[in-house]
Amino acid sequence: MVRRELTVVANRLPVRRKGDEWISSPGGLVTALKPVLKDSGSWVGWSGDSEHYEPFIHDGISVIPVHLDQRDLDEHYAGFSNATLWPLYHHAVREPVFDAQWWDRHVDVNRRMAEAAASTAPKDSLVWVHDYHLQLVPSELRRLRPDLRIGFFLHIPFPPHELFQRLPRRRELIDGLLGSDVVGFQTDGDADNFRRAAHAAGRSGPTDLVATDGRIVVVDAFPISIDVAASQDLAEDPATHARAARIRADLGNPDVVFLGVDRLDYTKGIDVRLEAFGQLLESGALGRSDVVFVQIAVPSRETVEDYREARERVEQLVGQLNGTYGRIGHPVVHYVHRELPFDVLVSMYQMGDVMVVTPFADGMNLVAKEFVVSRDNDEGVLVLSEFAGAASELDDVAILVNPYDPEAMTSALARAATLSLEDRVARMSRARTTVVANDVHDWSAGFLNRLKGETTLRELK
Repeated sequence: MVRRELTVVANRLPVRRKGDEWISSPGGLVTALKPVLKDSGSWVGWSGDSEHYEPFIHDGISVIPVHLDQRDLDEHYAGFSNATLWPLYHHAVREPVFDAQWWDRHVDVNRRMAEAAASTAPKDSLVWVHDYHLQLVPSELRRLRPDLRIGFFLHIPFPPHELFQRLPRRRELIDGLLGSDVVGFQTDGDADNFRRAAHAAGRSGPTDLVATDGRIVVVDAFPISIDVAASQDLAEDPATHARAARIRADLGNPDVVFLGVDRLDYTKGIDVRLEAFGQLLESGALGRSDVVFVQIAVPSRETVEDYREARERVEQLVGQLNGTYGRIGHPVVHYVHRELPFDVLVSMYQMGDVMVVTPFADGMNLVAKEFVVSRDNDEGVLVLSEFAGAASELDDVAILVNPYDPEAMTSALARAATLSLEDRVARMSRARTTVVANDVHDWSAGFLNRLKGETTLRELK
């Protein structure tokens, strides 16, 4: 294989198998890193299926598949990663499961990922490890290749210390992450939580740094964003506007359209927003206005019991609301349980009046940013959970809400539906300026520059 300057390590490869060929996977991470990796980088990860694959080149990127068998998927992926870490890191909105048998397999998968990166990365090059599945990779990689500059970015929240303390293997995870030279988080709050956990584990250092094994590890926030240009191009396309008008007409041209777009995950708060919508209808706060709620729920981890229960709860609420408030041929909730192409999503963003993003906890939530950039008419209102990472950037333009407070949720929906045109335009204009100023390419460049040591560390001033 050709020697490369940057190696990415992530749970999934940037490509997926379709028939007899490999095609690029959708998603913000792939979009952000493809330009950086093309003709000069490698990507290590799992293929998404049970087949064994040899390394290959796809669109100028060296793709290094790491095989995961069924036990890996059961114990490392579904077990420790998604039954233990995922709920704990999302503020324990579901009770985490601690099963000691999962740990050894989790360690083994992280070791194999690190070994693949170690055998791929050229001398003195950069390695960028991503997300909660692979928090042990940096320390193992440093043991194998101390010449490398290693970065890690966590895409989900990092929990408060009081929650993190519940984790039986917390010290190993802290040491795993501190194998990095730079550890990045979505928000300042997440970075602060990690520093506190590291200091509690005996790692000291200046305010924004952590010292370990004679090294200084930079810990900072790098808020991820979206491919602004791609969203803007679609938003300005007349075909996108025409599709949005057709969708709204198919809904009966209601006075107000509330919109939700989420993976069907129990952390997203889909059920509480539907309950709040029901209370809004019950209260009569919008008078005789014709209102509907459109909820796009992308299937996710449907073999996991918590996710099946989340789907059942959402679909039960949809049925109850339509049974109580709908009319024949005129449901009040339109529910779509499938993934939609991005161009259709942009039309949905333009069609809706109020975007409702109410996770109980979220690293960033890029749907909120996609909605903002898609509103090229500078209208539309964003109702945003206080516990989404995006709230730290959009706090003065969105209507922030506590998804644990039913009355506040209902009031936020009512307020969003009745904002004046002047207020809507002013808010959305400021929101668009904020998101456009820092797109996903700025995010990746900012992190990599810090990893290279090409920016002045504010912590050392």
